[in-house]
Amino acid sequence: MKFFLFLAFVFASLSASDETFDIGENIYANACSSCHGADGKANEGADFVVNPRNLSKSLLNEKQRFWIVKMGSRHWGSYADAMPAFGGAYEDEAIKSVVRFITKKFNPDTEARVKDLYSRSEAVSSEKFAQMLKSGEKVYKRTCHLCHGESARGDGLATKNSQKPIYPYNLRKTLLSKEQMFLYAKYGGEFWGSHNGDMPSWSAKYDDYSLKSVVLYIDETFRKKDKRGFSKER
Repeated sequence: MKFFLFLAFVFASLSASDETFDIGENIYANACSSCHGADGKANEGADFVVNPRNLSKSLLNEKQRFWIVKMGSRHWGSYADAMPAFGGAYEDEAIKSVVRFITKKFNPDTEARVKDLYSRSEAVSSEKFAQMLKSGEKVYKRTCHLCHGESARGDGLATKNSQKPIYPYNLRKTLLSKEQMFLYAKYGGEFWGSHNGDMPSWSAKYDDYSLKSVVLYIDETFRKKDKRGFSKER
Protein backbone atom coordinates (compact mmCIF):
# COMPACT_ATOMS: atom_id res chain seq x y z
CA MET A 1 0.00 0.00 0.00
CA LYS A 2 2.82 2.40 0.92
CA PHE A 3 4.49 1.62 -2.40
CA PHE A 4 1.39 2.62 -4.37
CA LEU A 5 1.02 5.82 -2.32
CA PHE A 6 4.64 6.62 -3.10
CA LEU A 7 4.02 6.08 -6.84
CA ALA A 8 0.96 8.32 -6.71
CA PHE A 9 3.05 11.04 -5.06
CA VAL A 10 5.78 10.71 -7.72
CA PHE A 11 3.33 10.88 -10.62
CA ALA A 12 1.53 13.84 -9.06
CA SER A 13 4.86 15.68 -8.67
CA LEU A 14 5.82 14.92 -12.27
CA SER A 15 2.43 16.09 -13.48
CA ALA A 16 2.75 19.36 -11.51
CA SER A 17 6.25 19.85 -12.92
CA ASP A 18 5.03 19.25 -16.48
CA GLU A 19 2.13 21.66 -15.96
CA THR A 20 4.49 24.35 -14.63
CA PHE A 21 6.76 23.85 -17.64
CA ASP A 22 3.80 24.16 -20.02
CA ILE A 23 2.57 27.35 -18.32
CA GLY A 24 6.05 28.82 -18.56
CA GLU A 25 6.35 27.82 -22.20
CA ASN A 26 3.07 29.57 -23.04
CA ILE A 27 4.10 32.74 -21.20
CA TYR A 28 7.47 32.71 -22.94
CA ALA A 29 5.84 32.36 -26.37
CA ASN A 30 3.44 35.23 -25.67
CA ALA A 31 5.62 37.66 -23.75
CA CYS A 32 9.31 36.82 -24.27
CA SER A 33 9.95 35.24 -27.67
CA SER A 34 9.41 38.47 -29.64
CA CYS A 35 12.63 39.80 -28.06
CA HIS A 36 14.57 36.73 -27.00
CA GLY A 37 13.54 34.52 -29.93
CA ALA A 38 11.83 31.15 -30.02
CA ASP A 39 15.20 29.50 -29.40
CA GLY A 40 16.28 31.92 -26.66
CA LYS A 41 19.16 33.25 -28.75
CA ALA A 42 17.61 36.70 -29.21
CA ASN A 43 16.10 38.55 -32.14
CA GLU A 44 18.55 41.04 -33.58
CA GLY A 45 18.02 43.87 -36.01
CA ALA A 46 14.85 45.29 -34.47
CA ASP A 47 14.71 48.79 -32.97
CA PHE A 48 16.34 47.83 -29.69
CA VAL A 49 18.58 50.31 -27.88
CA VAL A 50 20.45 47.27 -26.58
CA ASN A 51 19.81 43.92 -28.21
CA PRO A 52 18.20 41.29 -25.95
CA ARG A 53 20.38 38.74 -24.20
CA ASN A 54 21.06 35.31 -25.63
CA LEU A 55 19.45 33.27 -22.85
CA SER A 56 21.38 30.14 -23.77
CA LYS A 57 24.59 31.88 -22.64
CA SER A 58 23.39 33.81 -19.59
CA LEU A 59 25.32 33.37 -16.33
CA LEU A 60 22.29 34.18 -14.14
CA ASN A 61 20.92 31.49 -11.87
CA GLU A 62 17.20 30.80 -11.57
CA LYS A 63 16.71 33.00 -8.51
CA GLN A 64 18.39 35.94 -10.25
CA ARG A 65 16.33 35.42 -13.40
CA PHE A 66 13.17 35.59 -11.32
CA TRP A 67 14.09 39.02 -9.93
CA ILE A 68 15.14 40.35 -13.34
CA VAL A 69 11.81 39.30 -14.87
CA LYS A 70 9.77 40.54 -11.91
CA MET A 71 11.44 43.94 -11.43
CA GLY A 72 13.10 44.62 -14.78
CA SER A 73 16.74 45.22 -15.63
CA ARG A 74 16.68 48.94 -14.76
CA HIS A 75 15.97 48.09 -11.14
CA TRP A 76 19.22 46.12 -11.13
CA GLY A 77 21.44 48.79 -12.64
CA SER A 78 20.73 48.82 -16.39
CA TYR A 79 20.46 52.26 -18.00
CA ALA A 80 19.25 50.96 -21.34
CA ASP A 81 16.00 49.80 -19.71
CA ALA A 82 15.91 47.01 -22.27
CA MET A 83 14.17 44.47 -20.05
CA PRO A 84 10.85 45.71 -18.63
CA ALA A 85 9.40 44.66 -15.29
CA PHE A 86 6.72 41.97 -15.60
CA GLY A 87 5.73 41.96 -11.94
CA GLY A 88 2.67 44.06 -12.70
CA ALA A 89 1.49 41.71 -15.44
CA TYR A 90 2.16 38.31 -13.89
CA GLU A 91 1.90 36.79 -10.42
CA ASP A 92 5.05 35.39 -8.83
CA GLU A 93 4.07 31.79 -9.59
CA ALA A 94 3.66 32.60 -13.27
CA ILE A 95 7.06 34.31 -13.32
CA LYS A 96 8.60 31.29 -11.60
CA SER A 97 7.04 29.10 -14.30
CA VAL A 98 8.54 31.05 -17.19
CA VAL A 99 11.90 31.24 -15.43
CA ARG A 100 11.80 27.48 -14.90
CA PHE A 101 11.01 27.00 -18.60
CA ILE A 102 13.88 29.31 -19.67
CA THR A 103 16.30 27.50 -17.38
CA LYS A 104 15.36 23.98 -18.43
CA LYS A 105 14.88 24.75 -22.12
CA PHE A 106 17.79 27.06 -22.91
CA ASN A 107 20.39 26.96 -20.16
CA PRO A 108 20.05 24.04 -17.74
CA ASP A 109 23.74 23.94 -16.82
CA THR A 110 24.27 27.61 -15.93
CA GLU A 111 25.33 27.17 -12.33
CA ALA A 112 27.58 24.22 -13.12
CA ARG A 113 29.22 26.19 -15.93
CA VAL A 114 29.83 29.20 -13.69
CA LYS A 115 31.21 26.99 -10.92
CA ASP A 116 33.48 25.12 -13.33
CA LEU A 117 34.92 28.25 -14.95
CA TYR A 118 35.50 29.88 -11.59
CA SER A 119 37.23 26.75 -10.26
CA ARG A 120 39.70 26.98 -13.14
CA SER A 121 40.72 30.52 -12.23
CA GLU A 122 43.90 31.28 -10.34
CA ALA A 123 43.48 30.98 -6.58
CA VAL A 124 44.51 33.94 -4.44
CA SER A 125 47.23 33.15 -1.95
CA SER A 126 46.94 34.28 1.67
CA GLU A 127 49.93 36.56 1.13
CA LYS A 128 48.22 38.36 -1.76
CA PHE A 129 44.78 38.47 -0.16
CA ALA A 130 45.72 41.29 2.21
CA GLN A 131 46.59 43.50 -0.76
CA MET A 132 43.48 42.83 -2.81
CA LEU A 133 41.51 45.96 -1.93
CA LYS A 134 44.42 48.25 -2.76
CA SER A 135 45.13 46.36 -5.98
CA GLY A 136 41.46 46.43 -6.94
CA GLU A 137 41.20 50.16 -6.28
CA LYS A 138 44.12 50.79 -8.63
CA VAL A 139 42.52 48.71 -11.41
CA TYR A 140 39.14 50.38 -10.92
CA LYS A 141 40.55 53.90 -11.02
CA ARG A 142 42.79 53.05 -13.97
CA THR A 143 40.18 51.32 -16.14
CA CYS A 144 36.67 50.72 -14.82
CA HIS A 145 35.73 54.26 -13.78
CA LEU A 146 35.87 55.45 -17.39
CA CYS A 147 32.62 53.62 -18.08
CA HIS A 148 31.14 52.81 -14.68
CA GLY A 149 31.98 56.15 -13.06
CA GLU A 150 33.94 57.13 -9.97
CA SER A 151 31.10 55.96 -7.71
CA ALA A 152 30.21 52.92 -9.86
CA ARG A 153 26.84 54.39 -10.88
CA GLY A 154 27.36 53.79 -14.60
CA ASP A 155 27.97 57.43 -15.42
CA GLY A 156 31.64 57.53 -16.45
CA LEU A 157 33.16 59.85 -19.07
CA ALA A 158 32.79 57.23 -21.80
CA THR A 159 29.00 57.47 -21.51
CA LYS A 160 29.08 61.13 -22.62
CA ASN A 161 30.05 60.28 -26.21
CA SER A 162 26.88 60.94 -28.20
CA GLN A 163 28.42 59.47 -31.38
CA LYS A 164 28.82 56.05 -29.80
CA PRO A 165 26.56 55.75 -26.77
CA ILE A 166 27.24 53.00 -24.23
CA TYR A 167 25.15 51.92 -21.28
CA PRO A 168 27.32 50.59 -18.44
CA TYR A 169 25.58 49.05 -15.47
CA ASN A 170 25.23 50.81 -12.15
CA LEU A 171 27.38 48.37 -10.18
CA ARG A 172 25.88 49.53 -6.90
CA LYS A 173 22.66 47.77 -7.91
CA THR A 174 23.83 44.66 -9.72
CA LEU A 175 22.53 41.32 -8.47
CA LEU A 176 25.58 39.40 -9.69
CA SER A 177 27.69 37.55 -7.13
CA LYS A 178 31.40 38.30 -6.85
CA GLU A 179 32.15 35.09 -8.74
CA GLN A 180 29.78 36.08 -11.55
CA MET A 181 31.20 39.60 -11.72
CA PHE A 182 34.71 38.16 -12.04
CA LEU A 183 33.67 35.82 -14.85
CA TYR A 184 31.79 38.60 -16.64
CA ALA A 185 34.86 40.82 -16.51
CA LYS A 186 37.21 38.02 -17.51
CA TYR A 187 35.26 36.64 -20.47
CA GLY A 188 33.28 39.72 -21.51
CA GLY A 189 29.61 40.39 -22.17
CA GLU A 190 29.40 38.63 -25.53
CA PHE A 191 30.58 35.37 -23.98
CA TRP A 192 27.63 35.59 -21.57
CA GLY A 193 24.97 36.47 -24.14
CA SER A 194 25.29 40.19 -24.76
CA HIS A 195 24.91 41.18 -28.43
CA ASN A 196 26.29 44.68 -28.44
CA GLY A 197 29.82 44.21 -27.11
CA ASP A 198 29.08 46.46 -24.14
CA MET A 199 31.59 44.79 -21.83
CA PRO A 200 34.91 43.65 -23.31
CA SER A 201 36.91 40.70 -22.05
CA TRP A 202 39.69 41.95 -19.77
CA SER A 203 41.61 38.67 -19.57
CA ALA A 204 44.27 39.87 -22.04
CA LYS A 205 45.08 42.94 -19.93
CA TYR A 206 44.54 41.71 -16.37
CA ASP A 207 45.33 38.42 -14.67
CA ASP A 208 42.84 36.59 -12.44
CA TYR A 209 44.23 38.15 -9.27
CA SER A 210 43.74 41.67 -10.62
CA LEU A 211 40.19 40.96 -11.76
CA LYS A 212 39.26 39.29 -8.48
CA SER A 213 40.78 42.27 -6.68
CA VAL A 214 38.72 44.84 -8.57
CA VAL A 215 35.57 42.80 -7.99
CA LEU A 216 36.33 42.69 -4.26
CA TYR A 217 36.94 46.45 -4.29
CA ILE A 218 33.61 47.08 -6.04
CA ASP A 219 31.77 44.75 -3.69
CA GLU A 220 33.28 46.16 -0.51
CA THR A 221 33.25 49.83 -1.54
CA PHE A 222 30.03 50.36 -3.46
CA ARG A 223 27.57 47.59 -2.68
CA LYS A 224 25.30 47.23 0.33
CA LYS A 225 23.49 43.91 0.56
CA ASP A 226 19.93 43.10 1.53
CA LYS A 227 18.98 39.85 3.22
CA ARG A 228 18.65 38.12 -0.17
CA GLY A 229 22.32 38.88 -0.81
CA PHE A 230 21.49 41.42 -3.53
CA SER A 231 22.53 45.07 -3.59
CA LYS A 232 19.88 47.11 -1.83
CA GLU A 233 20.75 50.63 -3.00
CA ARG A 234 17.98 51.92 -5.24
